[in-house]
Amino acid sequence: MSRQNTSQGVTVEPLKVALLGSGSVGTQVARLLTAHAQELALRVGAPLELIGIAVRRLGVDRGAGIDPGLFTTDAPELVKRADLVIELIGGIEPARTLILDALASGASVVTGNKSLLAEHGPELYEAADAGGVELYYEAAVAGAIPLLRPIRESLAGDRVQRVLGIVNGTTNYVLDKMDTAGLDFADAVAQAQALGYAEADPTADVEGYDAAAKAAILASLAFHTRVSADDVHREGISGVTAADVASAKAIGAVVKLLAICERVVAADGSEGVSVRVHPAMVPASHPLASVREAFNAVFVEAEAAGELMFYGRGAGGLPTASAVLGDLVSAARNRVGGSRGPGESTYAQLPLRPMGEVVTRYHISLDVADRPGVLAHVAKVIADHGVSIETVRQQQFPEPEGAGEEKPDRASLVVVTHSATDAALEATVSALAGLDIVTAVVGVMRVEGED
Repeated sequence: MSRQNTSQGVTVEPLKVALLGSGSVGTQVARLLTAHAQELALRVGAPLELIGIAVRRLGVDRGAGIDPGLFTTDAPELVKRADLVIELIGGIEPARTLILDALASGASVVTGNKSLLAEHGPELYEAADAGGVELYYEAAVAGAIPLLRPIRESLAGDRVQRVLGIVNGTTNYVLDKMDTAGLDFADAVAQAQALGYAEADPTADVEGYDAAAKAAILASLAFHTRVSADDVHREGISGVTAADVASAKAIGAVVKLLAICERVVAADGSEGVSVRVHPAMVPASHPLASVREAFNAVFVEAEAAGELMFYGRGAGGLPTASAVLGDLVSAARNRVGGSRGPGESTYAQLPLRPMGEVVTRYHISLDVADRPGVLAHVAKVIADHGVSIETVRQQQFPEPEGAGEEKPDRASLVVVTHSATDAALEATVSALAGLDIVTAVVGVMRVEGED
């Protein structure tokens, strides 16, 4: 492509863009770059020239509107010729090597690779600094929702206290269908797969790995502290049952997979950071409870700004492509203007606190012996561990229908605690499980939201 004139009549060289990956997101990025070329050039101050699209195999139908001559299997060579590189391959390698090569050669990089950022973010930031270029990754968390830039830039003068939200659309869809349609876990996952929300192997989503990587990125930005995926306490939703969903309904709540990043204060007054991903019962009155289907929603609580909510589609080719192009325009503008956006900020480097220090609430379902004094005994054990009870509900098992059948000598006991440390609550559950009067601990789930 030759030089082109901007709206001010100044002739400028096009910025060469290399696209790595042509899946659902990459295909949409390429299509939008081509379709909106003139408008993007006016926004940037220079034309954006797509010089190639790196793919694993040639000859595959990538959809209409993309020049077949752009496809190549030589990603390293393509990177060397680019001013701006968009990485949408995913995974660790070869994405890591290609990004490092791009940064070293003087190209700014836009990526949506949350796994890579959660594991190798510091290395990539250092390479960007060494190369005098930029690393953007808005698409790595919550798809099209503008979330990372507000935390990194708009709240740069504030003090973020907590980030709480739903950051995985697949698990939200599964839990929503278990709640609203009465599906069991397996059927809800199958439906999500049929709609393209879940992969053939849904492990990364349902076991919380995807959400944990995103939580690490959010915590790193919010608290100016390096947090990796390994630092995140992670529990998935594969163990959530129809009984758990029903128990949540009984207390006016719904089950959601939450990512929670927050400042915590130790007994000695020192500050730290807690980052966790796990299913929790959320009161129906909380805005997160009404987040349905595959949507995402994140609350950011800051000292001065108060509570902010970000909501929208957290996945999908077109929404994610929107976030990618937003980053591309920012990186391109800075290149044209000779400036750089904010880099990594780790000045605080707060210590990571273990899950046991987190303050939360528990919903505990027990099968107990149906005889006098059981409730008092259970309450005493809970109190002995420094935990107080918010609500308790006891019900007998149904009367037998058949003649001559004995009445069950068991009852169901549901306890919701007040706030306590996770360590104290876990010890409480272990103590209850060891009681002779407790037949079984049927279910345990944290409760988040209003206390």
